Amino acid sequence: MKFADAHIHLSDEEYDDQVEEIVADARNANVAALVSNSMDFATSSRSLKLAEQSPHMVYAACGIHPWNVQTLTEQELQRTMRLIRDQRTNESLIAIGEIGLDVKYMNIWDKQMNVFTNMLHLAEELDLPVIIHSRGTTDHIVDMLPSFRLKKVLLHWFSRPMSALVKTVDNGYFITEGPPAVYSPGIREVITKVPLTNLLTETDGPVRYFKAPFDGKRTTPAFIPQVVRAIAELKKLDENDVGTQIRENFEGFFGVSLN
Repeated sequence: MKFADAHIHLSDEEYDDQVEEIVADARNANVAALVSNSMDFATSSRSLKLAEQSPHMVYAACGIHPWNVQTLTEQELQRTMRLIRDQRTNESLIAIGEIGLDVKYMNIWDKQMNVFTNMLHLAEELDLPVIIHSRGTTDHIVDMLPSFRLKKVLLHWFSRPMSALVKTVDNGYFITEGPPAVYSPGIREVITKVPLTNLLTETDGPVRYFKAPFDGKRTTPAFIPQVVRAIAELKKLDENDVGTQIRENFEGFFGVSLN
């Protein structure tokens, strides 16, 4: 069975000098694809470089994360958008992400919205999927997205509210879930309610604040098989069938084949 990590930050500085080990861990666990999500121009550039170093294994999602909007200059925004346009024919660039809105930064809401809408318009222009961060803003985002002509939408680490999950599914969007699928009552409830055909797996590495059995461990895509096992248990389905469906979801969403 082949697995995929649809959301990991391989270009994060915490993973400096560890990427080869992480990719090796992934291969050993039959995780056949990693989507390196980016935060800004520097990490977007690095994600593309990492994808070049591990073709058909590491893929790049480039964009501006809402956490980085506070210090973002107009020059860097334009530079990042230009990078994405210039790389459009690069087969390893498979999405725009991680982009979105975060309720923690309400003091710069207008600036967040400006950056987010710029990224969404770029996704329209280039016909690329989007990977979205929506902490505390999921309802707002799900309501605004239909006004854009987007190829594919992925809401990363979906947790709440359930009303937004219904709209997400009705709109044909996807969600990702990761290690909390094993232990978090809230995430486990989401998994029971989302159709398997709208679900992908992730780790969000280098995030570390997971509970047992992941606590104290470096986050790697080798966690993914445990996530799939938990999903199968919650769905009361065969683990191989679940793994196969999630693989098909990944391939259909990003337009790549898992080797």
